[in-house]
Amino acid sequence: MAVNKSYSAHHAQNVTDYPNNNTFFLVWKMRSPLAVPEIKKKFQRICALVINLNNSALDRFPDAKASVVFGIGHDAWQSLDLPNPLPKELKNFEAIAGDKHVAVSTPADFHFHIRADEKSLAYDMASTISSFMNDFADCIVEVQGFRYWDSRSILGFVDGTENPHGADRDYFAIVSDEDPVYKGGSYLFVQKYVHDLTAWNALPIAEQEKVIGRSKDMDIEMSDEEKPANSHSALANVGDDFKIVRDNMPFGTVSSNEMGTYFICYASTFTTVEKMLKNMFIGNPAGNYDRILDFSTAKTGTLFFVPSLEMLDQFSG
Repeated sequence: MAVNKSYSAHHAQNVTDYPNNNTFFLVWKMRSPLAVPEIKKKFQRICALVINLNNSALDRFPDAKASVVFGIGHDAWQSLDLPNPLPKELKNFEAIAGDKHVAVSTPADFHFHIRADEKSLAYDMASTISSFMNDFADCIVEVQGFRYWDSRSILGFVDGTENPHGADRDYFAIVSDEDPVYKGGSYLFVQKYVHDLTAWNALPIAEQEKVIGRSKDMDIEMSDEEKPANSHSALANVGDDFKIVRDNMPFGTVSSNEMGTYFICYASTFTTVEKMLKNMFIGNPAGNYDRILDFSTAKTGTLFFVPSLEMLDQFSG
């Protein structure tokens, strides 16, 4: 599909909403073979459904902070004959391998980020989406996230402290004039991390704080003099001019002690995310990797693009 200049993208999907109490993360991969016209019709229905669910939730439950954000992967973008050239930085994520840990790559076609303070509403939206998607795609990741105390990860530390606020959230999360055709869109990157809680909980709190670079109780950042160079806050923060909007949520199964964090971020440029990941997995300098990776293993890693509301409406036919 040639670039259509009528895509005057200015209004983003709900990528800068703050984390709430309940979240469904659904990652889908299309089944093959399907005729391209058939896939396109089903894709149009999904785009229309996402718009409808957001409008309906806002009308019915205006205070529920409910939304669905829809992201599209590189291969799906091409197979569906969506606008060409593609968003400047949309590609298949390539694994980033350090000496000890790997940010794995797990290709996928679609991502749904479903949020609501009321779990029943989040469930209904996820169920409705799945009933449509099951006709032509397989869900390869389903994670049900929950708010843990004051936005802490299951490791016990506050998550997302470095997030921008106010107008900065739009600046760092939403594409602007640097890619005019895709203005209002956003790069979406996700990783499912599983934690070794037995090893983590065996660490004294003072040692855990060195791993994170912050105090566990009050979330106070260590000074540059006392913060270890391989702490998470030292390596995952790549500078005040390079921010992302995180919406991480903990998840897990208590009986099997399989607990983790679904890392999800929105960014106006994916290069910022790549810089952060290289710092963490390869190290800065090389070999000085993020020590949190000794306790948290990335099981997935996928990049998507979230089109603006105007573009999503165009896609819906």
